[in-house]
Amino acid sequence: MKRVVIVGNGPAAHRLVERLRARGHTGPVVVLGDEPRPAYNRVLLGSVLSRALPAEALRLPDVDAEVRLGVAATGIDRDRRVVRTSTGEEVGYDVLVLATGSRARLPEITGLPDDRLHPLRTVADCERIDDVPGPVAVLGGGVLGVEAALALLARGREVAVVHPRPHPMDRQLDPTGGRLLAERLTELGIALHQGRSAVAHRPGTLVLDDGTEVPAQLVVACTGVVPETALAERAGLRVRRGIVVDDRLRTSDPRIHAIGDCAEHRGRTPGLVAPAWEQADALAGLLCGADTRYPGVRTVTRLKARGIELVSIGAPDDLDSTDAEVVTLSDPARGRYAKVALRDERIAGAVLFGLPEATASVTQLYDGDRPLPGDRLALLLGTPAAVPGAPVELPDDAVVCRCNTVTKESLRTAWEGGARSVPELARATRATTGCGGCADDVARLCAALAERTEHQEEGAA
Repeated sequence: MKRVVIVGNGPAAHRLVERLRARGHTGPVVVLGDEPRPAYNRVLLGSVLSRALPAEALRLPDVDAEVRLGVAATGIDRDRRVVRTSTGEEVGYDVLVLATGSRARLPEITGLPDDRLHPLRTVADCERIDDVPGPVAVLGGGVLGVEAALALLARGREVAVVHPRPHPMDRQLDPTGGRLLAERLTELGIALHQGRSAVAHRPGTLVLDDGTEVPAQLVVACTGVVPETALAERAGLRVRRGIVVDDRLRTSDPRIHAIGDCAEHRGRTPGLVAPAWEQADALAGLLCGADTRYPGVRTVTRLKARGIELVSIGAPDDLDSTDAEVVTLSDPARGRYAKVALRDERIAGAVLFGLPEATASVTQLYDGDRPLPGDRLALLLGTPAAVPGAPVELPDDAVVCRCNTVTKESLRTAWEGGARSVPELARATRATTGCGGCADDVARLCAALAERTEHQEEGAA
């Protein structure tokens, strides 16, 4: 069996080891992680920041691999097939996988001390943010920025979001969806500064480019990420924005692969965890002999926040394509909005706000690449006859947790096996332990199964 060495110990690397072992790889696997902590789920850092979860809850299960913590890869000798490490060792490989992730892009702001500017990429970042009391300014109104702002708000912090674009989450939302999200954030108490940038900082105050002064003892930067490509560049691998890979996730050296935030596939570096997990799944199959290809990103972005039901499928451009049929439902008075683009009766892109039943239905149709029902309005209104929407109404093969590919049948089987609460179902199936976006669906399914079980027991009495 080939010796696999993985550089990086984030979610993509962890998923790869799990899938390799599940597919029967019995050879040695070595993981080099530069952080001293065991692998943890970075997607749920917002829950740590809000104190909804302790940091320990993010730890991922142990894997069957030799994991070297606090050991960074410093170089690759491709001719000898060894990785040089920060401890002076050389680690030989048959197959090398780069899962080096990305680093936060930090803005330069005049007068802002380094200890008052932090990204949100690690558990240590959460701890540093906690150490500075007072009002907080979040730079960047993308998914991470919005989730960070809501997490800080939940802690009782005074929060402002400064975003250079006309509306938040502009990479996922069309203008109408963005406006509704902006209104909701403002209602919740977040000061939203759209179309503005930070230019300077004075003690306790962030100054914007229009002269607006924003109270800020601390600045949290959610201004994008840069793929970690330095190791690949030093090794002479092909690099553009990320480490360039083909459909087999091979770099320009066929013995070296790249997955996750560091990888550039078909010109894209998504920077999201779901594509990283999909790449890990595909690569595990390839390394175990399957003739598979990674087809590219099918993006579903769910805002992880209590009280806001928001999902985006694809990109905003998909909603305005001239070759697509577009169906729109707008109910601003009730904070409800849907826009769905169709090609060949299948979903090409969508934005859904405040419509949990429709969100479940549309996501299931998209995941299954299934045609929409004839009554589009019934679908968007969540009418049960249109298509199963509530988790209990879904077919058994419907995927409830996209991150871990957990179906309704798997959850029902776990329930029947004695997992009678959301935490117990999570331990049994790993549902909710990825991005956490399916937590409400799992809770609803859990409640429905409890009600059904109670009725069955009453009928048998």
